[in-house]
Amino acid sequence: MASARWFAAAAVCVVLAAALASHAEAAITCGQVSGALAPCLTYLKGTGAAPPPANCCGGVQKLSNLAKTTTDRQAACNCLKTIAKSVSGINLNAASGLPGKCRVNIPYQISLSTNCANVK
Repeated sequence: MASARWFAAAAVCVVLAAALASHAEAAITCGQVSGALAPCLTYLKGTGAAPPPANCCGGVQKLSNLAKTTTDRQAACNCLKTIAKSVSGINLNAASGLPGKCRVNIPYQISLSTNCANVK
């Protein structure tokens, strides 16, 4: 009888720990970040002089809407840096100016030098 109670208590602890751990993790994924910004790829490989396409700005807005928490914004920031490093031909100046051109306010600079841990 005592071992059954111990087992039930242990099971409750495991469930609670799993729930708390998953709540602390970022809800936004790099797949969501890259998917939202996929329509921007041609723009980001260009000079950045022309206005970004409407579907690109829609993706920037979607990404901003998805990144609700500090953890989400930090995850999105890290994903953006990873994408910028891994996709050849990205114009970093165009990437940095993209939120402004799309009239979307994000709380950090898009740059390879951004410390994503400081993003709030």
